[in-house]
Amino acid sequence: MTIRVLIVDDQMMVREGFSVLLNAMEGIEVVGEAVDGREAIAQVAALRPDVVLMDIRMPQMNGLEATREIVAADTDAKVLVLTTFDLDEYVYQALRAGASGFLLKDASARQLADGVRVVAAGEALLAPSVTKRLIAEFSKLAETARVADPAGLGELTEREKEVLVLIAQGLSNGEIAGRLIVAESTIKTHVSRILVKLGLRDRTQAAVFAYETRLVTPS
Repeated sequence: MTIRVLIVDDQMMVREGFSVLLNAMEGIEVVGEAVDGREAIAQVAALRPDVVLMDIRMPQMNGLEATREIVAADTDAKVLVLTTFDLDEYVYQALRAGASGFLLKDASARQLADGVRVVAAGEALLAPSVTKRLIAEFSKLAETARVADPAGLGELTEREKEVLVLIAQGLSNGEIAGRLIVAESTIKTHVSRILVKLGLRDRTQAAVFAYETRLVTPS
């Protein structure tokens, strides 16, 4: 299936550049553009994209507010945040708001396409080495971080907690299966159950949850 993408950025050159790059990739189609968060929300409702490439710093309504509203609307669209700075605090807040990952704006065409595919599939953390570092850094600093939730964690079996820790460390299903010496299909089942029990959208949100409940502590 073709992955439908909406590009949200207040700079025309950025929108046009990403549009050209993505439309040249097999299995990806840019279906629309938006210049700010408010227009992005309207376009998501009208176009039903699979992935929203979302800039953070925009006039009128920024990408953080737009991400919250898109996620709250319970659409199927996955938000992939675009940023100039890999340790931008707004990126961490966007992940907490429901974004599925982020990319730096200087990413190569291949990295951009791969990021869109990964987020659309919902199978792995995007750029886990960077995302994990960002989550770890701001989970130490954010005063509003979620307080430990024994009740939520109590819903998980010991094996599910073990899998959740490995998700937060950026491992893929295949890598977790190898680490725990089980079939990859078994890990997929565990991941699905973890998301359902915790009421989370995807693996990125599971990683954020693991750090903020201190199931995983930043090293």
